[in-house]
Amino acid sequence: MTAHQSLLPPGWKRPRGYANGIAASGRMLFTAGVVGWDAEERFVAPDLAGQFRQVLVNTLAILAEGGAGPEHIVRMTWYVTSRAEYLGQIAEIGAAYRELIGRNYPAMAVVEVAALVEAEAKVEIETIAVAPTA
Repeated sequence: MTAHQSLLPPGWKRPRGYANGIAASGRMLFTAGVVGWDAEERFVAPDLAGQFRQVLVNTLAILAEGGAGPEHIVRMTWYVTSRAEYLGQIAEIGAAYRELIGRNYPAMAVVEVAALVEAEAKVEIETIAVAPTA
């Protein structure tokens, strides 16, 4: 099992849905920026929440190739093209996250950007996982 620990300084309020920091040991895996398209590079949904779900499906498939699961994710950086759309679909985004990732809350950042390289993309996520060493 991977050893990882959420870092919460004394007296700090526990964040909701993410960790301030993570300490981990094991084999590190990194994804590129993953967007919400399928294996044929076709976007599966026009909305951010639908693309977000596919990003998680894609991310988990990539991590599985390296022997990691959702419980091994320690860091995610989300790039969204619309803060307003993100906040407007937060319930659907949270539901997809809980369904696919579970109750693992890594260190995260969500950043609004003007655009992504893939014109149809509304979200792109980079992920770092730490899996058990063989």
